[in-house]
Amino acid sequence: MINITVIDRDDSSAVIEVPTDINLNLMEVLKAYEYDVLATCGGLALCATCHVQVLEGFDKLPEAQDAELDMLDTLPDAASDSRLACQLKVNENLADITIKIRGALQ
Repeated sequence: MINITVIDRDDSSAVIEVPTDINLNLMEVLKAYEYDVLATCGGLALCATCHVQVLEGFDKLPEAQDAELDMLDTLPDAASDSRLACQLKVNENLADITIKIRGALQ
C-alpha cells in the first residue's frame, strides 16, 4: 500500500492508503476518497482545479511536463512545490508524500 497524507483546505489531515497496483492518478484517488476536487477538464491538465501543494516528498516526483507547467503558470497561488494531481500517476514515487489541496472549489 502507498500512504499519502492529505491536508484539506480546512487544514484537516488524513492518511489515505492506495494499492500499489492501482491504475489511477492522484486526482482520481482524491475524488474516490470524496475530497472536493472539481477536475473540470477530466485530467487533461487544462483547468488546474486539482492543484495541490506537495509539502513533503516533492523531490521523489517525476518532473512536470510542459502542459502542466503552462497551466500552473496561470495560477496566482502556484509555488515551486505546486503540481496538478491529475498529472501524478499513483505509484511508489508517491509513497509517504504530503499534499495540501489548493484547487478551486465549486
